[in-house]
Amino acid sequence: MKLNSLLISQDAASLSCLTTALAKLDIGAEVCPSCARAMGPLMKCQYSAIVLDFDQPGAAQVAQMIRLARSEQPPLVVALVTQLGPVSGAFQAGIKFVLYKPLKTGDVAQSLWDAKQFMRRDRRRSPRDNVKALVHLQLAGATVPALLRDLSEQGLALQAPEPLSQAQSVPLRFVLPGTAQTVHAIGEVIWADETGRAGLFFSRLTPASQKCLRQWFASRHAKRKDAVRVLLPPRKSRRSRSLVSI
Repeated sequence: MKLNSLLISQDAASLSCLTTALAKLDIGAEVCPSCARAMGPLMKCQYSAIVLDFDQPGAAQVAQMIRLARSEQPPLVVALVTQLGPVSGAFQAGIKFVLYKPLKTGDVAQSLWDAKQFMRRDRRRSPRDNVKALVHLQLAGATVPALLRDLSEQGLALQAPEPLSQAQSVPLRFVLPGTAQTVHAIGEVIWADETGRAGLFFSRLTPASQKCLRQWFASRHAKRKDAVRVLLPPRKSRRSRSLVSI
């Protein structure tokens, strides 16, 4: 299976240099012009490598979301940074491969050849496990992406890039896995930990969203019998915390 990559940048000169070098290494390349638009492809496809331009707004957040996804075959992330600019954000995100702009053809070719040795050849372009989805949270007037981890008709568990506050109400939306239907809801945070994991109870669902959820679970041939478990923290995190009555 051919290796593939996603280039998240608007820098025309850098993109030209990168796509040429990747083609010579027989690595496919897709271009995404912004971090905001990159989350869709990242959720749908498995990439061998991701080149992330840290001059783009939201780059550190995208890098963190890639790391939090904990895929069995995580992509190799390469940071693209300005020669005289700070690189701390890239290293704090756990990125070990860095390319400095303006790019030099020889340096890029050698760096990408080295990076290729870390890429696995058994990656697929097919959609990821359909239990995963991107959840958009409205927090302090900003839209924050999170990863859906579990879902029931009563609520969901997710992984956010930052800790959530317990007992807060959070407007949210997500596309039901395997469909084009968007669920709009208000979620009450009933538990949260310092890593960004949280459980939210649907305190409000639009009628259309409630119908979509009911039909979605019906199409999967069974209702969730463990709906309460979905809304509770992982066992190792519960300790002496009392269970929430639903």
